[in-house]
Amino acid sequence: MRVLAVLFALVSVTVAAILQNGQLRANPYPGQVGAIAITASNSSAWKAYPPNATELSYKGRWDSKYISWWSAPGLKFGFTGDNVAISFGNYTDAGVLVAYRVDGQDWQFSNVTANATYLFITPSTTGVNLTTPANAVQTFEMRVTNWAYGVQLAGVWTSSSGGLVKIPDHPMNIEVIGDSLSAGQYATYEGLSSYSWGLGEGFGNVEFSITAYPGICLHDARCYGNLRGQTYQWLHTSDTSGRAIEIWGDNPELWNFTAHQQANVVVINLGTNDNNTSNNVTNAEFYQSYIQLIDEVHSVWPKAQIILISLWNGFGAVGNTYAQGGAFITEIQQVYQYFNSGQYAGQNFVYYFNTTGILQHNDINPQYHPTDVGHVKLASHLLQYIKLNFNFVFGATGPEVQHDTLYWNDQQDY
Repeated sequence: MRVLAVLFALVSVTVAAILQNGQLRANPYPGQVGAIAITASNSSAWKAYPPNATELSYKGRWDSKYISWWSAPGLKFGFTGDNVAISFGNYTDAGVLVAYRVDGQDWQFSNVTANATYLFITPSTTGVNLTTPANAVQTFEMRVTNWAYGVQLAGVWTSSSGGLVKIPDHPMNIEVIGDSLSAGQYATYEGLSSYSWGLGEGFGNVEFSITAYPGICLHDARCYGNLRGQTYQWLHTSDTSGRAIEIWGDNPELWNFTAHQQANVVVINLGTNDNNTSNNVTNAEFYQSYIQLIDEVHSVWPKAQIILISLWNGFGAVGNTYAQGGAFITEIQQVYQYFNSGQYAGQNFVYYFNTTGILQHNDINPQYHPTDVGHVKLASHLLQYIKLNFNFVFGATGPEVQHDTLYWNDQQDY
């Protein structure tokens, strides 16, 4: 085994805490990695790969500058050798939290920042060199945890004796189009704790993309600081964040649907923000915009099955119990009926998923979003719905999906 002479740089990062009902979670972000300097004196120990290397598989939406967008975008590749480092470019947000893992090991977490190279894999990394034979290809995966922050990939490095290997995509692909409920806002690990993540990662054998951003409306309107709605933004690579405006202004890149894997199933969960009176979206505008979005999806992915999620819209006390609120109930059902009658009769590509009864009032946190358990419940029902309706097969065989959900009672007598 070759020992690499690397220069470790001191990097100051701020690691946030995770509160569980007001109590600090111990070691919430295991796996912090250090920054290194690859210089002329040690570069011979490394093999460099540019961000456009064919061995790299980008997950979710990344633009032509190799900047990540939306919720839980990622990077995946196979590698050989003992060391893997990743360089991040100038458009990487300071201290952004990424999750990473080797093969089926548990997710690890590290803060990274711009214009720096981080050593993610060493011979001591958990899971490395457990593969038989010792020089077999191992898989590395990285995901950005927060929708508002992103990374710019500047390059990948392996030890000079190793290299990168392309990991083939799974044949099936799921797209989730949504707002904060789908992006994972206020969930423990944000994007990686969302029901969208639980759905895509939960199958274990599908590709998936979460095109969701907090506060965004379905209708193309200014909502909670988002300048555009999903009928416009979904057709573009970047989201509606401030960093997107800073980088792309009012001319964001169009998403090249033909250059990427087509979706087999599209899940749409939109309308909660449109329903807020402060955003001034009428019922008629919501209905027409929903039809427009489905037409957009169907035009680029004519074979995709589209699932419309009913809106639970919170819970409130009714007498001495609780009841689900709901929003745009009639309008979403009418959209479903529109695409299953008239000129669309018999095509059967739009489905209605009724969330009533899946979540209860204690599955919603004080910030009006699902708890981690709420996200798991919704993902579990969607997994079964898609499996039964579209002949998907469960392929997850044991690796964790959501991180740090090991809750149990260790008291036998109480």
